[in-house]
Amino acid sequence: MRPETIEDVLVYMNVGSWFGFNGKEKTYDNLIIHTDDEKPTKEWLESELNKQQVAWDTEQVAKQERLASAKTKLENLGLTAEEVKEAFGI
Repeated sequence: MRPETIEDVLVYMNVGSWFGFNGKEKTYDNLIIHTDDEKPTKEWLESELNKQQVAWDTEQVAKQERLASAKTKLENLGLTAEEVKEAFGI
């Protein structure tokens, strides 16, 4: 799933319930740390979220390119587009 919020970044940084949002909206201003860990900066979290989004988007494009390549190769072996779709869903 594509990361959409700073919470998506935080959940993979440590195990357990090490952070929360003080029962409020899940924004950086409401972020609290329940452990001795240092609170990440807003800039770092936003940068990391952006990196993860770019990586996810890039992987989705690559996946579609691999599927298209596989379909072309199967059709080149003599399968019809319908056969490829029915057998492999592509």
